[in-house]
Amino acid sequence: MPHVVTACSTCRQFTDGLAEFDVEADTVRRMIQALDRRFPGLGDHIDRRMAIAVDGEIFQDAGAVALTPASEVYLIPRIGGG
Repeated sequence: MPHVVTACSTCRQFTDGLAEFDVEADTVRRMIQALDRRFPGLGDHIDRRMAIAVDGEIFQDAGAVALTPASEVYLIPRIGGG
């Protein structure tokens, strides 16, 4: 199962403080849906405020990115600019 790491405290408010967990999913979109079922509200928070890194590559729109059982996924705050 892909391993998910939350790199910010705002995600942990949805996960009861958990910073790392495994989730069964084959795409990032399905991972977000599974996380939202497990931790209500987290999916919307990810969609609105987080960038996603899969196996070391950062994506702003990662929904269709494929995951493998060995994937490492990091949820990181988006960096805004002006």
